[in-house]
Amino acid sequence: MMGSMSAEVVICGAGIAGIAAAYSLSINGHKDILLLDSGSPLALTSDKSTEAYRNWWRDEALLALMNRSIDLMQDLAEKHNNIFRLNRRGYLYATADAAKISDFRSTAQRTCEIGAGPLRIHRQAESSHYQPAAPENINDQLSGCDLILNSQMIKFQFPYLSSATVAVLHARRCGWFSGHQLGILLYELALEHGVRFMNAEVVEITTQGNRVQEVVVRQDNAQSRIRTSVFVNAAGPRLQKVSALLGHSLPIFFERHLKLSFRDTLGIIPRDAPLLIWDDAQVLNWTEEEQTLLAGEEDMRVLLGLLAPGAHLRSEGGPDSENIILLWPYDTEPVAPEFPMPIAQVFPEIALRGMVTMVPGLKAYVNNMPKPFVDGGYYVKTPGNRMLCGPLPVEGAFVLGALSGYGLMAACAAGELLEAHIAGATLPPYAAAFVPARFDDPTYLDNIKSWGPSSQL
Repeated sequence: MMGSMSAEVVICGAGIAGIAAAYSLSINGHKDILLLDSGSPLALTSDKSTEAYRNWWRDEALLALMNRSIDLMQDLAEKHNNIFRLNRRGYLYATADAAKISDFRSTAQRTCEIGAGPLRIHRQAESSHYQPAAPENINDQLSGCDLILNSQMIKFQFPYLSSATVAVLHARRCGWFSGHQLGILLYELALEHGVRFMNAEVVEITTQGNRVQEVVVRQDNAQSRIRTSVFVNAAGPRLQKVSALLGHSLPIFFERHLKLSFRDTLGIIPRDAPLLIWDDAQVLNWTEEEQTLLAGEEDMRVLLGLLAPGAHLRSEGGPDSENIILLWPYDTEPVAPEFPMPIAQVFPEIALRGMVTMVPGLKAYVNNMPKPFVDGGYYVKTPGNRMLCGPLPVEGAFVLGALSGYGLMAACAAGELLEAHIAGATLPPYAAAFVPARFDDPTYLDNIKSWGPSSQL
């Protein structure tokens, strides 16, 4: 027998996007909100993140969205005793290529001009007014960025970096936090405001006159009909599958991203260091025997060539922890998502070797790595890398997804933006950059073909 119920709003997906949407709707007066997921909240992809945040984007719309989201996260941190351990240590981009200094400078100028904050350039160590970031304090911290072009100053401030480093760019309104704790906080606050959670799978969406009418879910081998006028697709990696139930296809693709963590028992990375990013492409230093082995495996030969920039790491946990997290998106070819995600056995060694170029002290672990843990998830992306947030062609249907690798940092503002769409409220200036309907505009499609990299890590 099929049961029936009703809800004002049905949200499919209890990852960070769906939870943030439920939270924003509930605190803004919406009643009878039902949050659905076939698994546990925050368990599919949201717990696989780097858990970092930044307002350092070349895309003006993304930068404005992130500034708003960081405002909301800081407000939550202040109200809830910083339970999710938000810090403001910044992102430190580094290069050993003198030819890239002009790129660093132009990127810094442009990003600061569109809303990241002031630009401070340090050319001489003795006259510098560079201020290191506070390890834990999030208040009264610098914004913008510091571009350091003096090798003596770089060595003094960041002695663990390679001596080949010729410039660093310290983006300041950046850092990291416990994504799980943020998600749990938003989830608990949403429940306190009346949101209901149901462990169920959406199997059908019925419409009448091009309006959402019912959502059919499967729970414990039984089906139920949920009458509703508002349906939100926030299904993360299952976004396309749920969209198909509405008879639509979304302009998205998937990338596999892995992360490595292990205990830095030698204390190579200072616990108060910023998030470290090596901005140069590199060729790894393999022995002759290793080169022969890699050359013999077709899917491994790529590791012998020039690999993409972006190897990065950060410390993990509190001041007493030894853990560090290493990531390197050297392989971003689109893939079909699989669950559980396949893990390349060679990834720990690749990620470590990539970071050795930036932090030579890590070489001590190349042949003696403490027990590693590898995890990962899928970036769901659109061409141009802007998320999808807004109404779909079926009246009453909305989407919040394709948050790429920035879902946790953008979630608070993305949920707020979705609520404004559903409520018919005044939208912020950046809203138009994220509506799905932009992909119906031929001019937009032509424009994104010419866009450069988005600073996605």
